[in-house]
Parts: sequence; structure tokens; C-alpha cells
Amino acid sequence: MKYDCDMICDLLPLYIDSACSKASSDAVEQHLAECESCTSLYKDMISSEEEIDNEIIKERDQVISSQAKYFKRRSAVAGSIIGGIFALPILICLIVNLATGAGLTWFFIVLTAMFIPASLTVVPLMVPANKGLCTLGAFTASLITLLGVCCIYSGGNWFFVAASAVLFGLTVLFAPFVVRARPVAGLIKGHKGLAVAGAYTVTYLLLMIAIGVSSDSRDYARYALAYSVPALGYLWSLTGILGQRRFKGCLKAAALVLVSTLFWFFGDTIVLLLLGRGLWFPDPAFGKTDMASMEQAACWVVLIIGIIISAVLMIIGIRRSKNKDRT
Repeated sequence: MKYDCDMICDLLPLYIDSACSKASSDAVEQHLAECESCTSLYKDMISSEEEIDNEIIKERDQVISSQAKYFKRRSAVAGSIIGGIFALPILICLIVNLATGAGLTWFFIVLTAMFIPASLTVVPLMVPANKGLCTLGAFTASLITLLGVCCIYSGGNWFFVAASAVLFGLTVLFAPFVVRARPVAGLIKGHKGLAVAGAYTVTYLLLMIAIGVSSDSRDYARYALAYSVPALGYLWSLTGILGQRRFKGCLKAAALVLVSTLFWFFGDTIVLLLLGRGLWFPDPAFGKTDMASMEQAACWVVLIIGIIISAVLMIIGIRRSKNKDRT
């Protein structure tokens, strides 16, 4: 044998951990191919190291599991205490209502009102997974429930308008975050932009329908349609541009600027056309000082500046794409 067994045994731990030089590794491998005793020792060291690694992983998992159970118990206790605190005003209101013979007048309002802070404090403590999504759902449900109870006790007919407005507002704020939550993201996969735009559209249409049901105006549907088409068209145009993978960087920015400029300029044109008032365009009367003329002149200024910015961004984007193709 070219190498001594004692020297190879000293190098084996470093060889197993891939911590020795290439020359030493070659020497160990050459010696193991010739020496059965060192090969047997090498196999024993490998198996014992795997057992140690498995034992460390097992102990780590046990520690993590025990700590998770501990924090779950603490969260459950804290949630129960906070829930008990919120139950105090409900119990007091119930006792006062029954003692005064007023019936359960304010009881249900106080009960549903306590659902709101409970949804923001108790739910995240008690729910084991997807805390943000569950908290948002509980908060939305408790707020809409409170509106329903208040509407019933006030004898009004405004519940559907208020509930749809709240739902639309919460959707505008939180839909971009909801689509990134693990269970939702797994369902929609790579269509987050479409999901957000769809949520905006559905909740907006619900709001418009709720307002129309409660409105006495015969022209509401015509006006709602006329003003909704440009807004929804702009939303879905932006969604379509952002979803295009062929356009990147400056090219996508150019398309966004151009679409925004065109909707700004032709917005009133579309509305008036849908209302049946004929074709109308802003008047480029830059010399007039009345408010209407100044607004129309501003539309032309925005159109010109937007087209110029869009053209500049498009030229930059085309040049960058050509340079990438060359490289």
C-alpha cells in the first residue's frame, strides 16, 4: 500500500465532512480501494454519523413541537381571557335590559359590536393557521352583522347599501394581500392580478345594484352604466397590460401611461355617448378662463404630455430589448 493506515484513519473524519484538500481526498479514496479494514472503518463512521444526524433532527423536531404546543396553549388562554373581558359588557347589558323590563333592545347591538374587537384580538390568538385571512374574514362578517342588527332596530332599509359599500371598501384595501395568502394563492396560482380585478368588479357591481334597488330614480341604471363602463374598462385594461409577460420594463410602463392618458381624455366622451348625448370631445380653448374651458384645456395638456412620455418610454424599451437580443 502506498499510504499508511494510521494516516488514512486520521484523514477519514475530514474526508467524510469534505473538509480536506483534493490531494488528501484522492489519497483516501486510493487507499480505501486497496484496504478492507479502513473501508470497514469508513462505513462504520458513515453509518454512525447518519445515526447522530437523525437523532439531532428528531430532537430538534421534538423541541419545535413542544414549543409550538406551549405557545398554542398560551394563545388559547390569552384568547379565552380577552373573550371573557368582551363578554362583560354583553352580560351587563343583558342584566340591565331584563331588570328595567325593556326587553332585549340594546343587547343584540352590544353583542354584535363586541364581535368586532373580538375578531381582531381573539381570532388571531385562537386560530392555529392563516391568522391574517381568518382575522379579516371574521372582522368583515362581524362588521356586516353589526350593520344588519342596527338596521333592524332602526327600522331602516339601508343595510344592503351600507354592507355592499363596506365590502367594496375592504376589498379595495385587502384584496391584493388576500390573493397572496397561502390557501388562496394555491387556488388561483399565477392569476393574482385577474383575481384582484375580478374581486373589485364583483363588489363594485354589488354596490351599484344595492344603490339601484334603494334608489327611486328611473334614470339610475342608465347613469350607473355610463359612469361604470369607463372605470371598469380602465381597471381591466391595466390588468391586461400588467398580465402581459411579453412586455417588460419601459414597454409595459409606456402602455400603462398611454392607456391612462386615453381614458383620462376620452372618459367624459364615453359617458356622454352612453347617455345618448352624442359624440363630444374636449375643446382645446387655451385662451378662455372659465372653469369648464380650463378643465377641457387641461385634458389636452394631459393627452399631449402622456403621449410624449409613452413614446419616450417605448423607444427606450425597444432599444433595451434590441441590446439584450444582441448580447
